[in-house]
Amino acid sequence: MTIRVLVADDHAAIRTGLALILDRAEGISVVGEAADGAAAVRNARALDVDVVLMDVRMPGVDGIQATAELVGQGVCEVLVLTTFDLDEYVYGALRAGAAGFLLKSVEAPQLVEAVRLVAAGDGVLAPGVTRRLLGAFAATAPAPRTRPALDQLTDRERDVLACLGAGLSNQQIARRLRISEATVKSHVSRVLAKLDLRSRVQAAILAQESGLN
Repeated sequence: MTIRVLVADDHAAIRTGLALILDRAEGISVVGEAADGAAAVRNARALDVDVVLMDVRMPGVDGIQATAELVGQGVCEVLVLTTFDLDEYVYGALRAGAAGFLLKSVEAPQLVEAVRLVAAGDGVLAPGVTRRLLGAFAATAPAPRTRPALDQLTDRERDVLACLGAGLSNQQIARRLRISEATVKSHVSRVLAKLDLRSRVQAAILAQESGLN
C-alpha cells in the first residue's frame, strides 16, 4: 500500500523540497500540504493521510497543538521535523504523542526511511542523539502528574519497555530478546495500552524516567 503523507511547514520552499524527496520514493505519495497547524489537522482528516511530517513553529496553531489533536483522535502518525535539537518545543511534541522527530538537516534517504518506519508503527529519533535526548528529557521535562504503574506489565513487557528506553527499533528489540518482530509489535501495543501512552516515544521517555534502560 502507498503511504499517504501530508507536509506541514510554514515555508513554501521547504514544503516543496520535502514533497519532491518523498514523491520520488517508492510507495510514498505526498497528498497534501499545510502552512500551519490548523490546516494540517483539517487536511489530514480530509485526505485520510497515514503520516504528517510536522514542523514545530508555525503561525496560529503550532505543530505541538496539531500533533496532540491528530494523535489524540487517532487520525494519523506524526513525525516532527525541526531545526532544533534539544528544544522545549520538541519535548512538547513528544508529550503530545509524536512518533518521533528528525532534524531538517537529515539526508533524503534517512527521511524516506523514517516516514516508512513511522507509517509501520515504529518510532524514529534523530540519529546520534537518541539517548542524549531521552536522558535530557527525563532530567529536565516536567514529570506527569501521575506515573503509570509499571507493575501492570509482565516481565517480557518490561523488557520491551527497557528496550524502547534504549532507543531500539522493533527489529533491534526482536534480535535482542530473540522474538519475532510481530511479537514485538504486540508487546509494544500492550505496553502503550496498559500505561495509557500515545506513542512508543512516550514509552521510551517513561522507561528513562523509571531507570529501565
